[in-house]
Amino acid sequence: MTAQHYDIIIIGTGAGGGTLAYCLAPSGKKILILEQGTFLPKEKENWSALEVYQRERYHTQERWYDTNGKSFRPATGYWVGGNTKVYGAALLRLRERDFERVEHKDGISPEWALKYLDFEPYYNRAEELYDVHGQTGDPTEPPRSLPYPYTAVRHEPRMQELANLLAQVGLHPFNLPLGLKLNEVDRSLGNCIRCNTCDGFPCLTDGKADAEVNCIQPTRKRTNVTLLTAAKVTRLHTSSSGREITRIEAEINGEPQFFTGNVVVVACGAINSAALLLRSQNDRHPHGLANSSGQVGRNLMKHNCTAMVQLSTKLNPAIYQKTICISDFYWGEPSFPYPMGLVQNTGNVLADMLPAEAPALLAPLLKLRPGAELKAIADRSVGWWLQTEDLPDPHNRVRIEGDRLYLEYKPNNIEAASRLIQRWATVLKQVDRAEHVIPFSLYPRNSIPLQAVGHQCGTCRFGEDPTTSVLDLNCRTHDIQNLYVVDGSFFPSSAAVNPTLTIIANALRVGDRLLKLV
Repeated sequence: MTAQHYDIIIIGTGAGGGTLAYCLAPSGKKILILEQGTFLPKEKENWSALEVYQRERYHTQERWYDTNGKSFRPATGYWVGGNTKVYGAALLRLRERDFERVEHKDGISPEWALKYLDFEPYYNRAEELYDVHGQTGDPTEPPRSLPYPYTAVRHEPRMQELANLLAQVGLHPFNLPLGLKLNEVDRSLGNCIRCNTCDGFPCLTDGKADAEVNCIQPTRKRTNVTLLTAAKVTRLHTSSSGREITRIEAEINGEPQFFTGNVVVVACGAINSAALLLRSQNDRHPHGLANSSGQVGRNLMKHNCTAMVQLSTKLNPAIYQKTICISDFYWGEPSFPYPMGLVQNTGNVLADMLPAEAPALLAPLLKLRPGAELKAIADRSVGWWLQTEDLPDPHNRVRIEGDRLYLEYKPNNIEAASRLIQRWATVLKQVDRAEHVIPFSLYPRNSIPLQAVGHQCGTCRFGEDPTTSVLDLNCRTHDIQNLYVVDGSFFPSSAAVNPTLTIIANALRVGDRLLKLV
């Protein structure tokens, strides 16, 4: 059977692939988008903490394996829009210094070959495309040539109280930049209703700016674009020279189908993009495609993340809570002159989330009756998310053995992460003392486990030296002329802010270059 031919084939529809498709579609070129998943269903379970957190309704059923060969179910989903369908929509720029060589307590975060000013115009476009609401005031904020496209999402009264108290103890809280389709002047003009099920949940109203809603849906209206869902790409085939991708093999309805394209873009997420290249080995590429450097799959990063619950006697009636961010400790503090990381709100702490997500220190309380007690805890809780940069380590990698995908990952930069946890607990105690005559507070916490891969990046780093990088500065593989990787794989370092906006900005940057070639 003759393979269907396209000018450009994009594999994946998340922040990288979806954005790239949106950028390229107006060119009129014949574009095929292949997505392993389907459209995430709109159903009442979208807003069910029981279904989303306890039953993991929207995560894949795949099993991956850790270093010890123990299987786990990864917290990732295959949908049109990728993991942006369930992300928290926090869209921050990397700091200007993140693109430089940075010394950490446990090692070095390497310099990027491109710098912040190379990405800055694309950050502007990314914020516009993904409806980012924000305002200046972040003490580590990089320079901006344009203001945020939309005003910051306002704090609800309880969150405003906490922001004021954080300022009183000497910090500089700012409004977290968020990608929401929200109009706070006239709610009827926006899809976002500021509900209490956003962070980690699909959005039933399309109020979250995700790659499906903002990029794929508009792109599908164009006659030159074809989207195939439930199309799992299993292998990339090369020419006899190994220098070009000649065919893409996908499994559709249980049957193999083949496609050809002048340009092939892999955008499956850092883990699955590396896995696809490794699985596509052949005589010319015995260790996986584009892997002459031996770096495909290596330097996996996903941040050191901790969820902390601020539990007090005071009720927290806030509905949409994820609006506060603190970067005062991003580069450390006088007693610890190394980067520590970022702190932001989580979404609401809901009763049905606690059995799945609760820190270990809450376990005794959760053995009580699972009804009123869980709600009482949730109603008096504020969730905080702490993230510290993990450093690129070639031993932290994606590995393929037969049909199995292994994540060989050992956390690093642990002392910096611990310092941030301790420092934030101290801040919360100060806040609690400022608010209560007789302070009462608990700060139970959980380190985020291996299966949480929402911030995955780094497995196909870009660079100028083909012996130490997989991609060139335009995210084309050094080894294969028509093969690109456009997702979080290209990161040389992970910084300590959420990676999504940088993935989007880079997709727009690469898109501009591809428009000049195809």
